[in-house]
Amino acid sequence: MLRAACHSKYASIKYFEITSQLVYRRVYRCHATRNIVSNFSSDAFSQFLNNTFLGFSKKMQQAATLPFSRDVDSLNPFKLVAKELSGIAKSFEEAVAINHPVLQRAASYFLHITGKRFRPTIVILMAYAVNATPSRLANSKQSVDSSPRILPSQLKLAEITELIHVASLLHDDVIDVADSRRGVKSVNALFGNQLSVLAGDFLLSRASVSLARLRNCDVVELLSTVIEHLVHGEVLQMTVDDNKDNLQVYLQKTFLKTASLIANSCQAVALLSNCREQVVKVAFEYGRHLGLAYQLVDDALDFTGSSTSLGKPALSDIHQGTLTAPVLFAMEQFPEIREYAKRRFKYSDDISKTLLAVEKSKGIERTLELAKEHCSLAKQRILETLPDTSYRSALVEMADFVLTRNK
Repeated sequence: MLRAACHSKYASIKYFEITSQLVYRRVYRCHATRNIVSNFSSDAFSQFLNNTFLGFSKKMQQAATLPFSRDVDSLNPFKLVAKELSGIAKSFEEAVAINHPVLQRAASYFLHITGKRFRPTIVILMAYAVNATPSRLANSKQSVDSSPRILPSQLKLAEITELIHVASLLHDDVIDVADSRRGVKSVNALFGNQLSVLAGDFLLSRASVSLARLRNCDVVELLSTVIEHLVHGEVLQMTVDDNKDNLQVYLQKTFLKTASLIANSCQAVALLSNCREQVVKVAFEYGRHLGLAYQLVDDALDFTGSSTSLGKPALSDIHQGTLTAPVLFAMEQFPEIREYAKRRFKYSDDISKTLLAVEKSKGIERTLELAKEHCSLAKQRILETLPDTSYRSALVEMADFVLTRNK
């Protein structure tokens, strides 16, 4: 069945609609029964980039702002839940408190750097949105709650989601030998690889303790599966062979490394609210599509953004030998890129020829179109199922934010 789906027109989406549902169905059944690199940076190459790819950023902006329907009035999702995000930021102090100053500094380093807090924002918005859903219980006849409240357990889950995310960043930076993140020095650059790995492990352990305190076995299973997915996805990215230079494998890796945390966290808040199965499934699907779109845009920005705007070196993926969507689309038209990928773009010509192929094949535009398709599916899922509230509107707006962000 998987093979047949992979040969369809929309194989890149259908494949994961099948595979990602395996976890969802297993967990929901349980819930129902329990109710519960290169160093190539020469002046010549810089000049080559300036001359050849000057239009990349402009094309990115044009593609990212292609007309798409807005089903609701524009609003700022981050401001809508600013109070809750502020409370989570304060609770991080307690979450990472330990009688070891150096470990605490390393573990809390990124938690103290104010950013959008994209993932906890989604979790909080989804919590409010599903809490307003009529018939949260199968036999309920309640009407839509126009002023839904958020459960303490759902707020705690948003905090746990961010802890897991930051832990994965600490580990990723060690693997990628990165020296910057979010516009500042990375933890491994400041404290060394060993302490960076230990700090990531520490955050995961604190997240696990917080999960256990929720006393919901289904939610514990979901978020534990996410941690497994992070490891699986990283190993999948590290290994390159003839069977992995295709879009299906890329999307599998993207789900494991990025979308799984968002999708399963959205599903978990619906479970904590004791929602009916349809709502739980929609929450998962929204997070899955949004997470895939987020990474697709991120991979396009790696080609078009500046190091200053990204907060990390531009073109970092290709310098590390990582295959992303723009290169994979280019590979369809220029199969010789496969040879460059096998040796992880170790030669200067490998990189320059690949960048030229990405330009000629419109790899960036095609990547953004695929991201737009996933965002449309994310919005469609919640607009069809969740009641019309400001929180549902904000979730729709989050999908638009993903498409138009520049860092």
